[in-house]
Amino acid sequence: MVYQLDDELWFPDPHQADEDGCLAVGGDLSVDRLLLAYQHGIFPWFAFRYNDIIWYCPHQRFVIFPNEIHISHSMRTLMNKDIYRVSFNEDFEGVINNCSSLRIKEEYAWLGPDMIEAYTELYRQGFAASVEVWEKDGCREKLVGGLYGVNIGSAFFGESMFSLVPSGSKLALIHLAQVMQELNGSLIDCQLETPHLKSMGGRFIDYDEYMRIINK
Repeated sequence: MVYQLDDELWFPDPHQADEDGCLAVGGDLSVDRLLLAYQHGIFPWFAFRYNDIIWYCPHQRFVIFPNEIHISHSMRTLMNKDIYRVSFNEDFEGVINNCSSLRIKEEYAWLGPDMIEAYTELYRQGFAASVEVWEKDGCREKLVGGLYGVNIGSAFFGESMFSLVPSGSKLALIHLAQVMQELNGSLIDCQLETPHLKSMGGRFIDYDEYMRIINK
């Protein structure tokens, strides 16, 4: 069953999501609603040109545990070359705008202006974070990869990543996992399975286990 949200701040029981994970439509992208959503494993995902806000909560969650991140031989070689610099929260807007621009021409693109504004406000209030990958360009640096997501407690809820150089987004994800290991981070929520994320250690856990970890 898919629920219709109103102006009140609430979500239905996430266990009521349909087989595809679709739970509700409507509502808004306010900071308070987004925080309530992520605390229950719910996230917005919709084609911004055509749809109202659609909220998802898959029954099986694709996650990466920081201590299970897989670093291939080729990635270790790349990291040892010290070609790129990786930073945190130096250019959130640059990351989210690059994530959007690479897909914005697609008919069913989801990272539109309203989503960008909403997550940028989350960042301003300290609930979102970015990882940037920089390449030297003469005397300057240029942004060539990165990712962003929501950070609540010890969990990181990944939203999107981009890469303008080979393995740029992988490098950002590896550094995120390594820092989370140092800080006793619990998990990285990948939302959706991709071959890229599976190759780096992503695996499924059920929703109840996921929530037990989040609630810690």
